[in-house]
Amino acid sequence: MKILVTNDDGIFSAEMWTLVNELRNIAQVVVVAPDREQSAIGTAVSLHQPIRVKRARAMAPGVETYAVEGTPADSVILALGKLIKDKVDLVISGINQGRNLGNDVLISGTVGAAMQGYLHGYPAFAISVETADNLYLNNAARLAVLLAKKIDSQTLPADIFLNINLPDLPPAQIKGIKVTKLADESHINTVKEGYDGKQPCYWLVRNQISDGTKDSERETDIWAIEQGNISITPLHANLFNRNSSPITDSLCSKLFQELRG
Repeated sequence: MKILVTNDDGIFSAEMWTLVNELRNIAQVVVVAPDREQSAIGTAVSLHQPIRVKRARAMAPGVETYAVEGTPADSVILALGKLIKDKVDLVISGINQGRNLGNDVLISGTVGAAMQGYLHGYPAFAISVETADNLYLNNAARLAVLLAKKIDSQTLPADIFLNINLPDLPPAQIKGIKVTKLADESHINTVKEGYDGKQPCYWLVRNQISDGTKDSERETDIWAIEQGNISITPLHANLFNRNSSPITDSLCSKLFQELRG
């Protein structure tokens, strides 16, 4: 099995390399990621400037690694179109520093990178942890390995595109894995006036919505995380596509038992 790993936090992200080190146990891994942090850039593709790529020092033995002077989506397009000579079996984007829930997926570079894998015909998923200082990254890395094995064994179909979020909890405190839908909102956007030392300017500020969810928001990704569950949200490139989910509750139950060991 050959897996392309990317992210939007940059080539030296410790979270991504935690993921890579786990995946190395089951697959050949190639890393192609932005050379710098690229959060909240969504699905942006560089069409009007050259994109430079260089081999980078791998932070795990034997992993072919490239740093891209571009966006997460650029990284996946270059990887699949030029850098990786043989076909890959799966595209994984993450582990992201901070959760990607609700309408955040529309601006998430992590999700945008996974979408490019999906658009190119590969199974793909984005995986994120709830907070930037998450102490339980191995939960996310182990879950990624379990899902990769399910795809490799064809337990899961080859046309999946998933957004996965984990709460910042030790394994024993995670209640389960839920198949969810996107919440309508995850943040409130506000504008603040400021000064950058040269002239007046504005800052765009995103404030996270929290403090519980309404009953009408049950079964959403935000609801699942706030209840102490892992959220798996099937996504579609066509936002109006409502085909049945490739992830079932029974499969989630099996995944959760395997994750708990």
